[in-house]
Order: sequence, then structure tokens, then C-alpha cells
Amino acid sequence: MPESPLVPTPLPLSRDAMAAVAERSLAIARQKGASHAESEVSAALGQSVTVRQDEVETVEYNRDKGLGITVYFGQRRGNASTSDLSDEAVERTVEAACAIARYTASDDAAGLPEPELLLRGAVPDLALFHPWRLTVEEAIEIARAAESAALDVDERITNSEGATVSSNDADFIFANTLGFLGGFPTSRSSIGVGVVAEEDEGMQRDYWYTTNRDPSKLEGPEAVGRIAGERAVRKLGARKLATMEAPVLFDANIAGSLIGHFVSAASGTSLYRRSSFLLDRLGQPVFAPTVTLLEDPHRPGEMASEYFDSEGVATKARRVVDAGVLQGWFLSSYSGRKLGLPTTGNNGGNHNLLLQPGEHDLAGLLRLMGRGLLVTELMGQGVNPVTGDYSRGAAGYWVEGGEIAYPVEEITIAGNLLAMYRGIVAVGSDVLVRGSRQGGSILVDRMTIAGN
Repeated sequence: MPESPLVPTPLPLSRDAMAAVAERSLAIARQKGASHAESEVSAALGQSVTVRQDEVETVEYNRDKGLGITVYFGQRRGNASTSDLSDEAVERTVEAACAIARYTASDDAAGLPEPELLLRGAVPDLALFHPWRLTVEEAIEIARAAESAALDVDERITNSEGATVSSNDADFIFANTLGFLGGFPTSRSSIGVGVVAEEDEGMQRDYWYTTNRDPSKLEGPEAVGRIAGERAVRKLGARKLATMEAPVLFDANIAGSLIGHFVSAASGTSLYRRSSFLLDRLGQPVFAPTVTLLEDPHRPGEMASEYFDSEGVATKARRVVDAGVLQGWFLSSYSGRKLGLPTTGNNGGNHNLLLQPGEHDLAGLLRLMGRGLLVTELMGQGVNPVTGDYSRGAAGYWVEGGEIAYPVEEITIAGNLLAMYRGIVAVGSDVLVRGSRQGGSILVDRMTIAGN
């Protein structure tokens, strides 16, 4: 198990206290007749400060703790949770889970993972815990600096949506009746700001933010504000486009959504329900040969690094897509059994998906595209997970001669995800690290652009 760093006392529960609650809940489940059970006890502490127009708008704190217990009576499953960790409340919660399981239909796929797949032994520290011990006054000053930098970019920036500085620390213990017990603390910090620019009766808004486990690796508040201001001003004077077909370049800030649609379609739930456009495509080319997608759960300090998934299964690095060919799914024990396949250690989601970068930065991709649409903002949820049909509102910039010509708005881009994936011409070197997916801008050879 990981050698966890010492977690400071401000968290509502110590690690020993969480382990004691988890083990007690499992013991009660056994006493109530459960054949197996799994329990997670968590604690979190956070602070968020928002400044707007140089005035403090909100100061929020969260200090939470909770227990979630899942019990199995054979292959009947029940789950219950509580934020009250007193002995009486824990017992009532376990009883509730047991009552649910007794009246639930048996499910052949239900149950704990195979014991040999659970994480065992020591693993290296992934450096996921870097608490940001800001006072409220310090957070306010950082937020003011970010907002001020955004407002100072251009006199056409006339309003602010506010600047927010947040820090969150969390810890948990997961245990089950197969003898697994482990957990690790994590932290997350961020600075973000949004502003409004106005010119000739037209208004545009935009934002920027930075987030990291380690606050020392955040972009500075002045840089965050400057980028937010510049993005808003660049959108002024936006036009509509005529309806056409043209290449589309997805900016790195939103390109990860294309990978997100892939993950959803390649997830076990979508597959066993046969509601995925990727059905029966394992081992086949799904993306263009230029695309390789890695999953690496053990990258130190990253936002989606994990030693084990949400049921204790050890995580492993792998190639999900290799030179365009689909190599693997995202499965939990349950969805794997539904499909007759082993779990991939993805109960709870994917871990650090890395889209292998190409040779071109954003400027190079614009030159490669020549003429087409650079998309910097997407709106709406027009994606059909069964067919892969894709249609979303968009805004960005029209590109001529490999350079940005003017901003555009009120357009729709449409296509089919399989065709879009196979039509990826290049992946940018402008890698943006946010959340569970990391990658650069993505250039697609052709999509329908609906405008005037």
C-alpha cells in the first residue's frame, strides 16, 4: 500500500479514525449475514473565495465526512451512506444497506473483484497531497490580482464575472471483506477568472483558470487574468459564417471533449447495454494512425493519478489506442462480468489519459489547416452515444492563409464521431493538463459548419 504523507489534523477525521469506522461497518455487515461487503470512509476540507469588482462576493468553507457501505447477500446488492459517523448511525446505515440487498433481485455480475486483482504491497508515493494553507485574506488578494490583471488588458473590458481562488484537501479509507484496506490523501487548488468585453453594442465573455494538485505549479494570478482578458477581447466583432464544409481545429482547451466522448463510448456500461457507437470495434482502427492514447495512472502529482480504482483493483499503465487501433475498454468488475471480460481497473473512471502530441504547436496547426475553423468554445450536448452523430453549437475564429482572420459565433459544427476520429490530421504539441485527460489541439479534416 502507498506510504501516505502525514495528513494534518484540520481534516475532520484522522486516517486511523477512518480505518476504524470502515472496519467496524464491515464487521456489522458480517454480523447481519452479509456474505461480503465494501466500505469507504472519507473526509474533506475546502475553502473558496470569490472577488468581483474588487469586492469580496463569497467566502465558502466545506468540512465534510461520510461513510458509504455496500453489502452483498450472495449476488444481491445493497448500498447506503451517511455523514453521521457515530456508532449508532453507522449501525443503522449498515442495516439499511442489508435491508435493500435482501429485497433486491440477484445479479450474476454483482460482487467484489477477484482477490488477486486487488492492490497488495507497497507502492511509491505519487505526490498527490500538497495542501494550500491560505488564509482568507491571502486568497482575497490572489483573487483581486487575477481580476485586476484581466480588467487591465484592454479598456473594452467593462465587467467582471469574478475571480475565484479555491483549495480542497481530502482523504479516504477503502476496505472490503477480502482483507483490502487502503487509502491516500489528495489536494486540489485552482485560480480562475471570467470577464466581459464590449464594443459597438456587442458583448463577449471569456475565462481562464489553472488547477493543480500542487499550488506552487499553478499559473500566477496575473497570468490567469491576462489570458482571460485577452480571450474576451479577441472575440469582439464576431461574425456568422455561411454554411459549408471545412477543416475544424479544436483548441486544446476544448479538444479533450472529443476524447471524453470516446471514453464514454468505450466504457463498460455503454457496451453491455449496447448503446455505444464503438460496439464490436476492439482491435480495429477507430482513429487516424496519427492518434495514440495512453492511460498512465501512476504519474506523480497528476490530477487523475490513482494507486487503485474505486473497488481496490490495482491500476496499470496501458495503451488504449495504438496508432489509431482500439486496444482496450474501460471496465469495472461488474461491467467486465457482463461482457465476459476482466476488469481494466477503471471502476470510477479513467486515469490520466494522455493523447500523444505531434510536432506542431497551435500556430503550426493553423498553418497546416490553411483555411478553416478554429473552435475555442462548444455549447450544447448534441452527441448521440449510440450512433456517434455529433452536432454542437460553437464559437471561435475563421482562419485564412494559416492565420486567424476574424472571430465567429452562432454557428453549429456537425459530423459523426467515427468519421471525425478517422479524419484527425494532426494532434498538437500544445498539451493542456487538466483533469483526467491531457492533450493538445486536434485538427479534423472536414466537418459541416452550419451558419447563415
